[in-house]
Amino acid sequence: MSGLILYEESSNAIIKSAYEVHRILGPGFLEKVYENALLHELQLKNIKCEAQKPIDIYYKDIIAGKYIADILIDEKIIIEVKANSGLEDEHFTQLLNYLKGTNNRLGLLLNFGLPKLQIKRIAN
Repeated sequence: MSGLILYEESSNAIIKSAYEVHRILGPGFLEKVYENALLHELQLKNIKCEAQKPIDIYYKDIIAGKYIADILIDEKIIIEVKANSGLEDEHFTQLLNYLKGTNNRLGLLLNFGLPKLQIKRIAN
């Protein structure tokens, strides 16, 4: 059933790219290595993406702070790259807060630190 998943086409392309990075590199590298490799894969697919993108966090009508997104896709999807032994509650909370503070609607939490890639979609 197409259309029921938020940004389905973009999400699928991101996830396929993440699997490709994980297939080639496997676990064991620093987050920055995976971020750079994923950015390259996304650019190969002509997906508009920016690494280390500063994003304003809004409170009512003021900018209350800034957040640096690991990767921002089409100014609408925030990607957080991890290389840990597992995802923790604080990773989910961090990404959810970024979504709330930026009015972005979708975040992808990607953990490359295990033999199997962990992917969590977080919608706001």
